[in-house]
Amino acid sequence: MTNQNNSRRDFLKNSALITAAAAFPNILHGRHAGEKVKLACIGIGNQGGSDVMSLFNTGLAEIVALCDVDMGAPQTLKVLEKFPNVPRFQDFRKMFDQMGNQIEAVAIGVPDHSHFPITMMALGLGKHVFVEKPMARTFQEIELMMAAAKKHPKLVTQMGNQGHSEANFFQFKAWKEAGIIKDVTSMTAHMNSPRRWHGWDPNIKNFPPAEPIPSTLDWDIWQGVAQTHDYQKDFVNGQWRCWFDYGLGALGDWGAHIMDTAHEFLELGLPTEINMLRADGHNAFFYPMSSTIQFKFPKRKDMPAMDITWYDGLNNLPAVPQNYGTTELDPNIPPASNGKIQPAKLNPGKIIYGKDLTFKGGSHGSTLSIIGDAAKDIKLPEVMKSPSNHYANFLKGCMGQEQTRSRFEIAGPLSQVFALGVLAQRLNAHLAFDRNTKQITNNALANKLLAGPEPRKGWEQYYKI
Repeated sequence: MTNQNNSRRDFLKNSALITAAAAFPNILHGRHAGEKVKLACIGIGNQGGSDVMSLFNTGLAEIVALCDVDMGAPQTLKVLEKFPNVPRFQDFRKMFDQMGNQIEAVAIGVPDHSHFPITMMALGLGKHVFVEKPMARTFQEIELMMAAAKKHPKLVTQMGNQGHSEANFFQFKAWKEAGIIKDVTSMTAHMNSPRRWHGWDPNIKNFPPAEPIPSTLDWDIWQGVAQTHDYQKDFVNGQWRCWFDYGLGALGDWGAHIMDTAHEFLELGLPTEINMLRADGHNAFFYPMSSTIQFKFPKRKDMPAMDITWYDGLNNLPAVPQNYGTTELDPNIPPASNGKIQPAKLNPGKIIYGKDLTFKGGSHGSTLSIIGDAAKDIKLPEVMKSPSNHYANFLKGCMGQEQTRSRFEIAGPLSQVFALGVLAQRLNAHLAFDRNTKQITNNALANKLLAGPEPRKGWEQYYKI
């Protein structure tokens, strides 16, 4: 391997690194029967730590390296105790420099803003990639990740929306193919559970004041490509998701678990309009306390134009059909002035409105049900059981045994929908989007923000393919 400085400076310019898959034939091609995937895990606390254990528990992975910018912090201890003899790193670049020829695949469970550079380096070095949802922070970063995956077609990719390998995926596919889900014109997607961690006032005028950096944390690497800020406890350990600079809010977090199957099987692609219908507590720093966002999608093949309306916030719930039932609701459902039921509490999920049928469903792998009595007259098709959970699907993909279900060509456009919604939230603006040119046509600032701010000095190389 090249030394650390050269590998950073020449990353994706050096043809030896770009063709790294060919350089390690024993790892990437000549797999022996029963040989496990040699997996490096980047981000081993919180959700990343859960991913480490889930991948290990498939029995298909050998954990060969652990990397976390806060190595030794309380949230990392469970994984460290489980794998006491596995090499540890705080800098993913050093990990690749020192162990690149021992790594076949990576699992990336870090904050949204750091998905991109790690993924791009891994693909450039010939590694299969599992990355948590959403794929990246900006529209253009996702575009580059898809392009990198396309440039390396032998490499396997998977985004971590785990329900994409569970019952909801196979049911939606079967019902769509059988013509049960058809002529869909609208869908509501809702996440009204608590998801705000910090208590900052939306009227703040500056980022929160600096605090001492914990001794275990490498704050410089944690910031990655993002703009430099002083350390604050309310930037890390899940709180990052609330800040525009670091995360994609509730939409990027839960949208990938709620909208994914409709997006894929209804072939939605990218929207033509994004409308902000509500933005309580809008400010320049973090996501609104409640948001309602309408995405408009055009006709596709024989499918009519369709809207998806996203609701988040504790006090921001969609109306539901009168015969919705109580399966997903609190039993105490007060009446609404518009004649529709307004639930007192609504679990994360979706309502899908077709021409003849209306469906309701939850999040992740939750299956759909048909609202009302129409289901009794419909012959439902048999739905296959999942041959593998999302983690096994990725590892079997690395082994050449399965095709990953949430590979970048599928997960990328879905994540770009979220990136566009986030721009509408950030600017509290209506956006018109050209699906062909992939440009925002009515707002110059929003169009510029498709690429996000300039990366921090020293992190520019990841934006080249």
